[in-house]
Amino acid sequence: MTKRQVIKIVLDHKQPPYVPWSFGFTKEAADKLIAHYNNSGQQINSREELEDFVGNHLLKLGSDIGFFEEVGPNLVQDVFGVVWDRSIDKDIGNVQKPVLSKPSLQGYRFPNPLDHRFFQDIPEKIQRYPDRFRVFQIGFSLYERAWTLRGMEQLMMDFYDHPDFVHELLHTIADYNIAQVKEAMKYDIDAVYFGDDWGQQRGLQMGPKIWKEFIYPELRRMYGSAKQEGKYVFIHSCGDVDELFDDLIEIGVDCFNPFQPEVMDIFQLIEQYRDRLSFHGGLSTQQTLPYGTPQDVVRETRRLIDMGRPGGYIFGPAHDVEGDVSLPNMLAFIEETQKQV
Repeated sequence: MTKRQVIKIVLDHKQPPYVPWSFGFTKEAADKLIAHYNNSGQQINSREELEDFVGNHLLKLGSDIGFFEEVGPNLVQDVFGVVWDRSIDKDIGNVQKPVLSKPSLQGYRFPNPLDHRFFQDIPEKIQRYPDRFRVFQIGFSLYERAWTLRGMEQLMMDFYDHPDFVHELLHTIADYNIAQVKEAMKYDIDAVYFGDDWGQQRGLQMGPKIWKEFIYPELRRMYGSAKQEGKYVFIHSCGDVDELFDDLIEIGVDCFNPFQPEVMDIFQLIEQYRDRLSFHGGLSTQQTLPYGTPQDVVRETRRLIDMGRPGGYIFGPAHDVEGDVSLPNMLAFIEETQKQV
């Protein structure tokens, strides 16, 4: 049975032969692992090769957030024209300056959603990793894209002061993403992944009323564009967002990530939703991985795998593993997971 088939079993709410997994690593963590494996005689030269080596079941396609151009020391510019400072965060960075200084799209031109760079390596990746479950990724897919363009504080005020502008902005972002989804359907993919952080450690950043009024209608359109093509829908939203699960299921979400144990009761939630929603994540990146011992990591890994045996679960760290996690702790969950097969 291929990894692709095992993931489909999980998403279809059936019991898999084992609990599948998929791990993400920041640049610092990946570099640490790559150096270790190369010193041990392996030939691993990139994060993509690392993910294959550790046995990931999900194959990431597309270009996620869409960083393409270096514009200065530790500065990168995405396709929307936003410049990010990567002097501290080497993977994403911090927005240097919003590009929408006023609550208007007048004078701003959206990038081409069909830019060949988002799609050009899909055939080669599928051919190279044919057994993995194929996920086309759209990061910063709505609210996050809006605040990177406008500024978070300003967007929060716009919800109240300029609601028509916010509706127009979110609708236009959704149109952009839907165009990418339609283009991705030309390839033999399995799912579309939408990344969009709405949560804090407690509750939603914008509150449930604003989420339902502004964000929910555009999510319905975006997720529907994938469901109409018979594809699974994965979403990523950090924070305490389980109050949205019923709404998300209603509009087509099949798998939720990152499933953070610090902000939600993951063991209770998987029992409540296992027959309607699958989960990916669960291993604490705020406590167990950076501060626990390798024995702690193994113990929690086993507990999560046992939780996932009936189905509805893809094991992994709750978020990309950060550089402050020790090499022994990373090897602990990787090796414990691989013992299943």
